[in-house]
Amino acid sequence: MITEDSRAGDDAKTLKYRAPALEKGLDVLELLAANKRPMTLSQISNRLDRSVSELFRMVQVLESRGYVAPSQKGEGLELTNKLFSLGMSRGPSQNLLASALPLMQALSEQVRQSVHLAIASDDHMVVIARIEAPGDLGFSVRVGYQRLLVQSTSGLVLYAFQPPKLKEHWRGLLRGTATPQEWALFETVADRALQQGHVQAKSDFVDGVLDVSCPVLNDSSVIAAMTIPWMKTHGCLSLEDTIAKLKSTAAALTKMLGG
Repeated sequence: MITEDSRAGDDAKTLKYRAPALEKGLDVLELLAANKRPMTLSQISNRLDRSVSELFRMVQVLESRGYVAPSQKGEGLELTNKLFSLGMSRGPSQNLLASALPLMQALSEQVRQSVHLAIASDDHMVVIARIEAPGDLGFSVRVGYQRLLVQSTSGLVLYAFQPPKLKEHWRGLLRGTATPQEWALFETVADRALQQGHVQAKSDFVDGVLDVSCPVLNDSSVIAAMTIPWMKTHGCLSLEDTIAKLKSTAAALTKMLGG
């Protein structure tokens, strides 16, 4: 997750020791993560300005260890979820998930909708947990889904409810990921969300779906966004009642985490 001290002074740091092979492997992983699309070995070679032969064994090892895999959507390699799984095994994430999942399950059963939980990872939000809607019909977002913070409802929540000092730090990191017009709208909607206590927005992907999202806090900042992609279905609660239940659940989780 983004923190106030993240990236600070990175350019000024001087490595005392070098590990060229490790650095090449990290370069490959970071490139695939940033590109968001599968890349061939020759494309990776061109982007990193390294020869194919120099990277061939490195990529083979990363594939054999399960960090990258051939894309099922076409030619090239892409990241697997192994790095994501390693990150989720850390203590803070485990505590968040252990506390959140029972509450999310109960919320989903009450409102008859799916529920997902997202956190910030650099300038993206990433879904770390979801509960499917009960019944045969519903809309949900897969675990591991990522999107730019400035382009997502969860991202708005993660930004809007941060304390002022941390929000200012985020502003410096995120403003470059949007056009001036997009950023102005993002700030406007974030201010409105702060007054309302939640974010409500039409889905960019599915007609008839409204994303509603609330913040989850610890003792110092917003650590997650709890979101419901609301659809009007037979037997579901109204949008207003759903928002009230979502706010209550997010507040309960916040209390459990010391917020």
